[in-house]
Amino acid sequence: MTQIDKTKPVLVTGATGYVAGWLVKKLLEEGITVHAAVRDPNKKEKVAHLDAIAAKSKGSIKYFKSDLLDKGSYAEAMKGCELVYHTASPFTLEVKDPQKDLIDPAVKGTENVLETANQTPSVKRVVVTSSCAAIYCDAIDCQNAPGGILTEDVWNTTSSLDYQPYSYSKTLAEKRAWEMAKAQKQWDLVTINPSFVMGPPLNTKETTSESFNILKQMGDGTMKSGAPKMAIGLVDVRDVANAHFAAGFTPSAHGRYITSGHNTNFYEMAMTLQPKFGNEFPLPKKAIPKWLLMLIGPMVNKAFSRKMIKRNIDVEWRADNSKIKKELGITFRPMKESMEDGFQALVDNNIFKKK
Repeated sequence: MTQIDKTKPVLVTGATGYVAGWLVKKLLEEGITVHAAVRDPNKKEKVAHLDAIAAKSKGSIKYFKSDLLDKGSYAEAMKGCELVYHTASPFTLEVKDPQKDLIDPAVKGTENVLETANQTPSVKRVVVTSSCAAIYCDAIDCQNAPGGILTEDVWNTTSSLDYQPYSYSKTLAEKRAWEMAKAQKQWDLVTINPSFVMGPPLNTKETTSESFNILKQMGDGTMKSGAPKMAIGLVDVRDVANAHFAAGFTPSAHGRYITSGHNTNFYEMAMTLQPKFGNEFPLPKKAIPKWLLMLIGPMVNKAFSRKMIKRNIDVEWRADNSKIKKELGITFRPMKESMEDGFQALVDNNIFKKK
């Protein structure tokens, strides 16, 4: 049981990120002092949205310059904090050098933050943003899991540097976090493992998350001829932020938490947008057949290898979210709300041209 004092500052790494922004908002609204670790505090356009939230909230925010690969760069930000949220990690699927672009920042960044926690006597709990990608690599893994459903006991064993390197980076980083947690007795570790995160960004100028690439493809005509039945889990960014908050401040929180509201696929996701946006934007109206994807997929997108298509298209994705509901009291928004709010943010930002 770890009781966190809300009068003490709380560290959030990668504070300008998509999920982190909503977490910072929640902390500020609860009257907490946030130590926001960011790459460059002087880039005012990167933090303006957080400053605006802080100005209207009971809490306050302080910025600290830090870098995932710079040892000791989190020491000042962590000083006096009982609770540390490590959310900073790259999320991109198209990379030139997986080791340099994904593995090193994810694993070494986690080591740096947790090593600093070991040297900061005030730290009692660390919440790491992991991913369902550390639990599975392909949707077919759900069928191979005990009972045909992913639980917190399952680990991704099939990704590698050459195949699904993003999933591999999340798996290695979380495993390293648990190793380091077990090697000491000062702080406890909780991990939040979200599925595909969807919903509105707080900083609409920074819509760089992979989530928005999928939304863009749905709305700009890329998927006009059909959306793939690419099986994934989906969760709202605001629910992920609430899950982080609960994981930090619930004394009994422990272990991993699958944070996923819906078992779905890209086609079903696109269909939720049809009623509100279908008349104005070239949204997909049907599912693209698997055989056609096998033919054209690898030519259209390097990430769509035949192996990946075989293991993820027309396969059911299933995860058990009962632990987080029961232990942290988390409820999940309807998928339609997450999809519409995310899409609307891109419309408001003039990302799409209407039909």
